[in-house]
Amino acid sequence: MIVIKVKDYGEMKFNLDYKSAPNTCKNFVSLARKGFYNGVIFHRVIKNFMIQGGDPTGTGMGGPGYSIKGEFRSNGFKNDLKHDRGVISMARSFMPNSAGSQFFVMHKTAPHLDGEYAAFGTMESGFDVLDAIACTRTNRSDRPLKDIVIETVEVIDEPEEEPEIIQK
Repeated sequence: MIVIKVKDYGEMKFNLDYKSAPNTCKNFVSLARKGFYNGVIFHRVIKNFMIQGGDPTGTGMGGPGYSIKGEFRSNGFKNDLKHDRGVISMARSFMPNSAGSQFFVMHKTAPHLDGEYAAFGTMESGFDVLDAIACTRTNRSDRPLKDIVIETVEVIDEPEEEPEIIQK
């Protein structure tokens, strides 16, 4: 389980799905244990779609300095986890193996993402926090007008394994 603590909003708890996306789970847990997400913002928020964070630069262009293989169907991986409300998934560019640290949480179900992005967990609690973040005011680039800061990502009872990475 991971617990994303968001300043002034509360906590969102997720159960990770190692069966659907094992390396993606290892990557997220590894980054969280290193404190990578501490102080990072949700830089992209689209009500009735998703909230996105995990970029240390806050621009939507940053990451950890490496990428991982995209664990989703169109990239040759069996991952049947659907992009339903509360699912956490890895953000990436148009390149299938470009995910690094950025992630998004589904505010509403989006079937068009199924098989195209590496979903890796489901929300257990914190839907009120998700709704509050998703309903925040944003500019025309979908950036919140006020920073929404991840204080910490706590890891509870997850294996300590490093992910397989693709060096940049």
